[in-house]
Amino acid sequence: MPVPWLQLIDAALGVANFARGRKLPAVNDEQLQQQQLEAGARVPGALEARLAGVVVAALKEAFDRDSRRLELERDQLAAERLRAERALKLEMMRQAGDREIGRLRLLAGVAVAAWVGTLLFSARLIGASAGARAALGGGWLLLLAAFAASFLAQSRVAASLDSFTKSDDAGSGISAPASGAGGALALWLLVAGLALVCVAVLVA
Repeated sequence: MPVPWLQLIDAALGVANFARGRKLPAVNDEQLQQQQLEAGARVPGALEARLAGVVVAALKEAFDRDSRRLELERDQLAAERLRAERALKLEMMRQAGDREIGRLRLLAGVAVAAWVGTLLFSARLIGASAGARAALGGGWLLLLAAFAASFLAQSRVAASLDSFTKSDDAGSGISAPASGAGGALALWLLVAGLALVCVAVLVA
């Protein structure tokens, strides 16, 4: 019986093709697994990059918010410092005005006391010479003028204090309220009136 060589060769080729076909899918599976591993490695890298971008954006927003908050706090501190400086200057001007008003009231009190005190000498000086009576009358006029000038100066100091308190830029480059010419004039009128009363007493 003849050997069917052609069928045997054909069967061997079929077995070889079958074996090669089974190896190729295995190789393809290995390549597919390697590709999946590479893709898996790439996906976490992209995820990490995305997470890093989100974290950077959140940090930037937090820094911007903190810088805005710090700017607001600096503005509030500057405004509070300006208010404190304005209040301090107003308080210093008020105290200076109170001292000036106290000085003027003292002058007015001395003028009134001197005028009332000279009334004690009026009975003695009525029968004196005309020069003594004129000196006494001039002294009274000067004492009353000193009293009036003192009150005018007090009203001027009070008005200047009110204007400083109501103005927005109170205390900025403005000196303490002064009585002006009225305060100085009240003092000199008081001294001149007392001098004339003394002259009247000496002449009599």
